[in-house]
Amino acid sequence: MKYTKNDIIALLEEENVEFVRLEFTDIFGRPRSMTVMPEEFEKAVEHGISIDGSAIPGLGGDNIHSDLFLSPDLDSISYLPWRPDQGKAVRFFCNVKNPDGTFHNCDSRWILTKAVEEAEKEGYTFYFGTEFEFYLFKTDAKGESTRIPIDNAGYMDSTPDDKGDSIRREICLQLKDLGMKPEGAHHEEGPGQNEIDFAYASPLTAADNAVTFCQIVKRVSALNGLSVDFSPKPISDKAGNGLHINLSVKGEGDEILEHMIAGILEHIKAMTLFFNPTESSYRRLGSFKAPRYISASRGNRSQLVRIPEAKDPYIRAEVRSPDSGANPYIAFALLIYAGLDGIRRKLPLKGGLDQNLYLLTPEELKGWDTIPKSLLEAKNEAMKSQFLKSVLPQSVIKYYLR
Repeated sequence: MKYTKNDIIALLEEENVEFVRLEFTDIFGRPRSMTVMPEEFEKAVEHGISIDGSAIPGLGGDNIHSDLFLSPDLDSISYLPWRPDQGKAVRFFCNVKNPDGTFHNCDSRWILTKAVEEAEKEGYTFYFGTEFEFYLFKTDAKGESTRIPIDNAGYMDSTPDDKGDSIRREICLQLKDLGMKPEGAHHEEGPGQNEIDFAYASPLTAADNAVTFCQIVKRVSALNGLSVDFSPKPISDKAGNGLHINLSVKGEGDEILEHMIAGILEHIKAMTLFFNPTESSYRRLGSFKAPRYISASRGNRSQLVRIPEAKDPYIRAEVRSPDSGANPYIAFALLIYAGLDGIRRKLPLKGGLDQNLYLLTPEELKGWDTIPKSLLEAKNEAMKSQFLKSVLPQSVIKYYLR
């Protein structure tokens, strides 16, 4: 639904809303927010709400000119379900703008918006769904994590062994209250490890949902006396946490899904810095089905890109290398640009290897290229990439290279 400024003002009055939260992210996708009173909403729409950009990673630039402005996306409105009826609050995602009203070139939400617009100009529509993995740990008397998992259950185990079941249900209910569409939830391979999957959505909605999801999981976990860990390798000898990204493309042309995947594989080395931006990212990759080799296959979960066998309306690809350190706006934008490049050039999808790559010998794997094995190697690949320079602002690349 498309809202106008007057629609929102009327809604705020009718619903007795007392607080308006304006949310945005820094360059790494971490959520930031400020709250204003409903009386300030018209000002927010007309002129934006001023923030100190110099205090936000990636937005500061020249500290002498640090005034930036939050501009709410009216269609992103949602009620915050944990607020009482007295003191009702709504939330908007915002774009970050310069004083002259132009979009800040390091606003990752705007970076994704531009990628979507470019795809639409060429006749292609992308959809995204995410699969988040996370560990739940017990806390001590001070509320600090003990690093002791809440259970010793395994993949898709059920209660009573799976002690995260009620937590996942509570998370999914809050997500639904926010208008989001969780698709499924289950225990994952590691002790205390969980997964919640999302239904397909437009790129911007899917990225907004990803940011909100992490906030909800942290909130529900804390209320239940637990700590949550999304990091790539919370326990050194157990399965790591991935952020598997499912994407689909619709448009004219033959074999566009295969061309899209070929484009992603073509540029995966350069994009890895943005998919896996921390040192611990590289302790996850290459073990417990987390990919190492640049490959694609139908159904096989040891591959970097998997084409699921599931029968659903979206013929899709699952990119399995990212983790939740990725900024979803930038990650989705890069996947769109790489996919478009593959479609434009009609890149062939080279034959995958329908085997578990981790059961093959080094001799059998000779000749198979790999994604970067360290953060330094990922930075080097990004630094020399002409593809990245053509699709991302140079200031964004430089910030990640730091």
